[in-house]
Amino acid sequence: MLVGVIKQGQTEELASDYLEELSFLAETAGAEIRAVYTQRLEVPHPKTFIGAGKLAQVRDYVKEEEIDMVIFDDELSPSQLRNIERELKCRILDRTNLILDIFAGRAQTAHAKTQVELAQYQYLLPRLTRMWTHLERQRGGIGLRGPGETEIETDRRIIRDRISKLKEQLTKIDKQMMVQRKNRGKMVRVALVGYTNAGKSTLMNLLSKSNVFAEDKLFATLDTTVRKVVVENLPFLLSDTVGFIRKLPTHLVESFKSTLDEVREADILMHVVDISHPGFEEQLEVVENTLNELGGGEIPTMLVFNKTDAYTFTKKEEDDLRPSMRDNLSLNDQKREWIQAHPEALFISALKKHNIDELKDQLYHKVKDIHVKRYPYNDLLY
Repeated sequence: MLVGVIKQGQTEELASDYLEELSFLAETAGAEIRAVYTQRLEVPHPKTFIGAGKLAQVRDYVKEEEIDMVIFDDELSPSQLRNIERELKCRILDRTNLILDIFAGRAQTAHAKTQVELAQYQYLLPRLTRMWTHLERQRGGIGLRGPGETEIETDRRIIRDRISKLKEQLTKIDKQMMVQRKNRGKMVRVALVGYTNAGKSTLMNLLSKSNVFAEDKLFATLDTTVRKVVVENLPFLLSDTVGFIRKLPTHLVESFKSTLDEVREADILMHVVDISHPGFEEQLEVVENTLNELGGGEIPTMLVFNKTDAYTFTKKEEDDLRPSMRDNLSLNDQKREWIQAHPEALFISALKKHNIDELKDQLYHKVKDIHVKRYPYNDLLY
């Protein structure tokens, strides 16, 4: 079961979009959705996130339908988690925990696994309760259990020790990654950024003629992939990065520092937007805000609207005088609106290979401009 709160200033449509994304996250993690409950509140309840009456409804449904997991669309505080679990008597997940679980399942390299494990432990530490099934002992017990130290206190100490070790490992890995980036020389770097499932990996495969894992699921890519690409006679490096998402857990942003360094150190960002998504404007805004927080807001950016082949709209009747909304704007209407504000914006389909030549042409000229400034005497390429 999914549970969300419609907060003050939010429309039901926006809350529905959030819960649809939560549903996609849950399905990506392998869950089967049975029901969705929402409640309109000015602010979430400090003790139980939703009100007492709504919590009773959820509890009854959980009992009747034998629901084994309830997922909340926001991060729950440790006390909220305990109170809800005590009331519903089933497993409770919040949005952060769900995303961490997906990341844990998708991590392939030692680097990504270490990053995810650190984020999981940082999330877990304040949420340990006496109901916790005891952690496997990672060190001997003689002389280490303090006088009167309880099981939960020992667990906390084990987790803190593990966090320290993971941070040391990540510091070493970050240094290695930095050396790798320096060893790539001064080649122009282009980084693909965008909301999760916007089609970055598909575009990466198309431009680099490689076989990066791409799937119609959230967070298909966790490990940054870097490929050398040659457009016409001009070589540059193209990197595919982890997708952004609204309410991205802070622990993950901190843990994935070295992955996000690929974005910060790029010469050009290619912001890929899924124009077929009903809430693509908000997704675009989430990515731009995240880039600004990471210090990548000043990097030259190409705006690329992908999945034009999947764009749908409801045709507006000629006598309909209501103002145009997203669901009745044609793709050409969208193009006109966006090109007015962003004259260089591109509209493509990576899957169907529509308009890829125009994308390559614009990319070539942007890379060439940087290359000429970096190597003013190297005119062999031109």
